[in-house]
Formats: sequence, structure tokens, C-alpha cells
Amino acid sequence: MDQPVHIFWLFSPLFAVSYGEVRYALPEELQRGHVIGNVAKDLGLRVKDLRARGAHVVSEGTVRLFEMDILSGNLMISQRIDREELCAQTSACTLHYQLLLEDPLQAHSIVLDIGDVNDNSPVFATEEIKLDILESTDTGRRFPLESAQDPDLGTNSVRNYKLIPNDHFILEYSGHINGLIYPELVLKKALDYEAQREHIIKISAIDGGNPAKSGTASILIRVLDVNDNVPVFTQRVYKVSVPENSPLGTTVIRLNATDADDGLYGTITYSFRHKMEELFEINHANGEILVAGVIDFEEANNYELDVQAKDGGGQTSHCKLIIDVTDINDNKPAVEIKSASTNVLEDSKPGTMVALINVYDLDTGRSGHVTCAISEDVPFKLVSDVKHYFMLVTDNILDREIQEKYVIKIVATDGGTPALSSFQILTITVSDMNDNSPTFTQNDYTASVLENEPVGTFVIAVKAEDPDASSNSKIQYQITKHKDTEDGSFFTINSETGELFTSRPFDYENSVHYKIIVIAQDGGKPPLSSSCTVNVFIQDQNDNTPVVLYPVQGRGFNAEELVPVDAPKGYLVTKVVAVDGDSGHNAWLSYRIITATEPHLFYVGQTTGEIRTARVFMESDEPKHSLVILVSDNGPLSLSATCTVNIIITSGLPVLNELFEFEEESQDSHNLTFHLIVALSVISCLFILFIGGFFYAKLYRPRSIYRSNSATLPVFPATYCPPSFTELSRCGTLFNDERFDSFLTTGSWRGDFRFSSNTDTDTLKKRSAAYLKSTLGRTSAEQFAGVSAGVQHPFYVVT
Repeated sequence: MDQPVHIFWLFSPLFAVSYGEVRYALPEELQRGHVIGNVAKDLGLRVKDLRARGAHVVSEGTVRLFEMDILSGNLMISQRIDREELCAQTSACTLHYQLLLEDPLQAHSIVLDIGDVNDNSPVFATEEIKLDILESTDTGRRFPLESAQDPDLGTNSVRNYKLIPNDHFILEYSGHINGLIYPELVLKKALDYEAQREHIIKISAIDGGNPAKSGTASILIRVLDVNDNVPVFTQRVYKVSVPENSPLGTTVIRLNATDADDGLYGTITYSFRHKMEELFEINHANGEILVAGVIDFEEANNYELDVQAKDGGGQTSHCKLIIDVTDINDNKPAVEIKSASTNVLEDSKPGTMVALINVYDLDTGRSGHVTCAISEDVPFKLVSDVKHYFMLVTDNILDREIQEKYVIKIVATDGGTPALSSFQILTITVSDMNDNSPTFTQNDYTASVLENEPVGTFVIAVKAEDPDASSNSKIQYQITKHKDTEDGSFFTINSETGELFTSRPFDYENSVHYKIIVIAQDGGKPPLSSSCTVNVFIQDQNDNTPVVLYPVQGRGFNAEELVPVDAPKGYLVTKVVAVDGDSGHNAWLSYRIITATEPHLFYVGQTTGEIRTARVFMESDEPKHSLVILVSDNGPLSLSATCTVNIIITSGLPVLNELFEFEEESQDSHNLTFHLIVALSVISCLFILFIGGFFYAKLYRPRSIYRSNSATLPVFPATYCPPSFTELSRCGTLFNDERFDSFLTTGSWRGDFRFSSNTDTDTLKKRSAAYLKSTLGRTSAEQFAGVSAGVQHPFYVVT
């Protein structure tokens, strides 16, 4: 058999490019590795991008006839291409491929038109064709012969038949049907049974290729003795159609041939010239042809049968039966996912390609027309720019925090009646992006801590939440440092849990409120953060001992108080003044006498610190008395201080009505103590309930000491003030802080040192100065009195 010759000059230069598509025309039977064309160049792609973007060629089905060299961009043949195997008798053989590139996902269509080459020789169904012809057959009688088959198309198919020259027969053609020619043997000279009983003639089928190919068969002609009538078919060619998948036993056609002879010579038997039992069977007696196998349009759309009618004398006639198979919708559409990105970033723009889907149907016509659809409740859609291919792209902005996974059902439906469909399930996971900042459960937190608590004391736990995933939701907590305040340095925070701890002990007397900013930052790139405010209030503890301001203790001397010998019962001798650095109940002071030179001669107000006479003096009383006063605060574990008060009973001092006229009222006022306790309890409860309000207002308490310009009131010189107290009116009696609460004792205002006239005031000053001069020296006495030098000293009035 002749070797096939490939016509490169006809096909290799033919290609065309449209948007996203390149088309090549090439012949079949090219060698493996043959370069069809440079796809990268023809599509306008850069060769260096092919490897980086994972370029590869995909096709419908599983057969891979071509491959692409990603180093050069050349499309090459990877397997033998046989057009007859791929497209059978179809006039146009077109293959569709897709060039896929990833990151981002792109698809380009590659269309290959496979041209036929003359690579097949004509072949007869049998190597020997047998004919039985009566010797009495008239010349000019025609005997149809079985056609030779050539898988090639067009000019490469069978175009001519040749018969080896002989004395009795010539070759003619009956005409063209479906582009084929049918040879007939024509008797040109009568046969003689007695002269030659058999004739063997060679017949050749020649195609139209260049060079031409041919196939040969032998015709065995057996000459029969006289049977002067032959069977005659009603038609020389029969053409019928039958649906594919017809049930077994379905009647295709009943052929009819007649013979004018009687008896045995008039009995006709029908048969196929070649075997077709796998698909069709014939009733030998009546010529009925039935379906005997599965007829599939997709395997063959027509069949050509040679039927023989033979009478009892051995004479035969032939006809051709052409069976066209009609297509029915018996194939479901195929759905193939050629490429898919199962993970899609949630910030992907609409139109981002997620998957490339190939849908096709083996049926033809409307039954082969396929539509593709997906679920309507997903943010994706299908786009088709190339026949049989759909791109699944995003149709909206994705948000992983709303939905993390999508299960998409891709349904392909054909146009048949009834329609058939198939589907594929594609699961797409939305990858997280750091698009959410941490959010605190509260914008502001409030906590309280007792002063003097040890370092590492738990304060409060703040909590932030981040709806992102993985490292994007891992939150780290930290305290911001501010150049204008050191509040943040008093605390530490657990970066993982958000628990806040103390890093220093607190002193309520130094500060009662700390404001810190806590930042929650996630682990994304770049990280996102948010902040919250934590207000920490310090609670007071009873950690300060009362301090006696008056009378001043120590420094080598103790002040002595003068009281007239004629002083009545309840006469105010002096007043013990003390303060406590704590606040609230811890700063509430009480006074009592623990030691006295003579008991029951003096008493002290429990809440006022006023020392008064318990009775009138008698001649037997000592002129000098010493009282030890215990000053106690109201803390859970009470702290206390003592002071010594020296009292001298002297004559010559006037009795001042102002110092005893309110004594009875003062005594009665002690009955209000209980009511004061109740009132303070209520105030404390309200203070706890509305503690948040104090954040917006400056803490302020009225001072218990005020300055007076009245020259008629006794003064406390600056030298008597302890250096640790801040001067108000140039002589301090309180700490330099506005954080202390003031507590007025009942009736204390009635114990102020007041004088009814300037005369009484001068007398008292002179006598006091004389006494102090004798005990302290002239300088100290003048400083205390503030009179002899004409100096007006700052002073305090106890309220």
C-alpha cells in the first residue's frame, strides 16, 4: 500500500485570530512533535508569563492530541491524529481546546480544523464477490456490485472503478447517491454453461487522492443452467429511516422481489450480501428486515446494506437498502470543570473568574443545544464567550464574615423534548482578608481598686472581638503611653487575655482616679486596631493616723490654756483641733479624755473636741491641770493619736458669756449624732451609685478651716503649724490637696473663739502675752500675740 504524503503547504500557514481565540488548519497524520503554531505570539501573550501563570491546554473529553511548550509558546502534536477516527464521515472536522492561564484565571479558545489526507485505500467488504448468472441471460443485463469503502472524504474517497478486460463483461455506474458511485457489471456477450462454467474477473476501486490509492477484489461468476426468469425487486435502491435506540424486533422495511418462474425457480430467498446480524436481521422468506441490535446515532448515522433475492434455480438479483438513523434525545449533557479556584479572596472584584466549565451534548440539533445555569442565591454568575464553555465569575462583593462557603450546583440542560439535564457540585471557600477591626464589648470600662493593694492585683478584664479568622482575629492588648500623663505606667495588661493588673501600689491621698487607653490590635497584615477607655477609681483605706493641729505638741514645751476661776459649768476652755488624711468614715474623728489630773472636772465633746468645765471650781481644786486627749478615727481598725492639754485656773480673767451661753444647746445637739450617722450613710450610698458622675466634675469638698480678717478672734501662729501642712492664709493646717472630705461636727460652730468687744479682746491678749513671755520668752510671746510689734498674723478659726 502506498505511503501517505502530508500536504504541509496546504495547511500549515493557515490560521486566524479573533478576540480571545486562535484558529489553525492542519492535515491529519502529522508527526508527533510537529509545531502547529506559536499560541503565545498569535494570542499576544508573553512567553515568560506562560510558566508563571501555569498555562496548560484542556480539551473536551479525555483525549489529549496536542500539548504546548511553555518555554517557547509552541503548540505541538502529542499523538497521532486520525481524522477518520475523530470525525468519521463528517465533512468538517473541528477540535476545540482551551488555553488556561491562572493568577488571574483566563481562558483562550484554540480551534483546530483537521484536514483530510489520502491515508486510506478503498476496501471491498469481501475479497471475493460471488455471482450466479444463467447462461440464458440476455446481453445488456446489469448486475449491481457492492461498493468499496474508503474512510477518506471528498476527492480522497472512491472516485472510479476499473475492471480487468475480459470477453463477457464491462463495468458501468448506476449513478451517484449521497456522493457515492455504485458499480454494475454489464453482460456484453452471452454466457455458455457448457463452454465455461466459472469466470473470475478482477475489479479495482480507485480513490481521487494524489497519488491515488486503490483496492482490489475478485468477482467469481458461476454460470447456471437455464432458469430464464430472475427475481426482480420493486426498486433498485430503498431508503428508510429508523430512530436510534429502537427496540429489538422493530420492523425497518419489508422488501419485495418477484420471479415469473413457477415452482422451485419461482421461490425467492432473501439474504444480506455481507453480515449485519449484530444490528439487523432479515426474514429469508418474506424479506422483512428487523432491528437486531442497539442502534446509536452517535456511533453511526446511516447504514448501507446490499440485499440479495435468489430463486430456486439459483438466479439472483440485488438491491441497495440505505437506512438513515434519526437522532433522539438520549444523551444527557456533560458538565466538566476544566479549571477551578476553590479558594477566592473576599476582596475579589466582581467579574473575577473562579472556574472554567465545559458543557456539551452528543445529540444533534435542538437536543444537542445546551444551556447552563447555577443557583440564584449565590454571588456568582456564568459568562460564556466561547461555544460550549462557561466561566463562573463573581457577581458581587464577597464577605467571609457573612458566608464563608458556597456550594454551587451547576446544571446543564439540553433542548430536547423532554429535556435532559446533569449537574456538577462546586464548593467555593471564601478566603479571609483582614477587613474588620477588633471591637470592644464596651467603649468605657470602670473599675475600683483599694489603695495599698500589692503589685499584681487584678483590676478588670477588657474584651474585644474580631469576626475575621485565623491570625486576622488574634487580638493583642496593650496600654497606650501618653506624654501628658503617667496613668498608664501604674498598670500592666496581659496581651493575650486583656486582664489588667496593678504595677504599683496606690495611695488614695495622692490620686483617686486613673484614666488609661487600652488598644486591641489584630494579627492581620496590615494590622487593624481599636481602643477603649478604662477608668480606675482608688478606694480609701484607713491608713492615716489622726494628726493633732492644736494644741501643738512637742518642740520642748506644751501650750497652757487659761480659764477664769469663776468659770461656770460648761465653760469652753479650749478646743482640740485634729485632722485625718483619709476620707469618708475613716476621717470621722472622736475625742475622749483618757488621763486627767482631777477626774470629772473637765469633759471633752466626743465629736467637737471642745474641752469644757464639768462643774464650777472650788478652792480645793488644783490650779494646774493636765489632760491627755485620745483622738480616734472611725476606720474598721481605728487609728488614734493623743495630745496633752495643760490648763491653768487663774483669777483676774473675765468670764465671757460667749463661751458658755450655748452650752445647753451644745449638749442637746449631741442627740443629733445618731441622725448625722444615718445621713452620712445615705450620702455614702448615693456616692457609690453616682461615682461615675464624679469623672466629669472636679472633686471638691468645703474646707474645715477658713481665713478670717476679724481682729477679735484668737490666732494660731505660723510657728505652731507642722511643716507638713499646706498654708492657707499663710499658715497651713491641711495637706496640699483638695481631695479630703470635710466633716462638720454637730454644734462645732458654736465653739468658735469669738469675743463680744474690743476691750475684752485686748485684755485677753495682754494677759496671754504676759503669761507666754514668762514661759516662752519675749520673742515667742510677741509672735503669738501679734500685738506688741503691731504685726497682724494670719490665723485660723476652727469651725
